[in-house]
Amino acid sequence: MDKKDLTYLATYLLQQDMRIRMPKNILQNMGLEKGKSKLEIFYDPINSQLILRNDNINNKTKGA
Repeated sequence: MDKKDLTYLATYLLQQDMRIRMPKNILQNMGLEKGKSKLEIFYDPINSQLILRNDNINNKTKGA
């Protein structure tokens, strides 16, 4: 994934209890619902990046 393909949303501090606060606009950008949506978490060791994917979208395409 090239940096130009990414959309910057915000920078947040990792909380003491390991939580990451998500920007509110991520709900609209990713079509997520609080308390209902699941995110798949991937680690890209080459670029040292965490990647979050909407699991609901992936499950819809898997079941099709």
